[in-house]
Amino acid sequence: MFKIIMAFYYLITAFIAALIFWNFWLEKKKVDRLILYLLVLIPMILRLLRIK
Repeated sequence: MFKIIMAFYYLITAFIAALIFWNFWLEKKKVDRLILYLLVLIPMILRLLRIK
């Protein structure tokens, strides 16, 4: 049961990270928004790589 929950957790995290990266990729004008996207994206990537 625990493995199923962890699999869903990583799938949801990967999906949210992909959405954030997509918004980061499409944002061309405002540098402050790019920085905010990166600040949110970095912890998501670290979770997917299992780095604490």
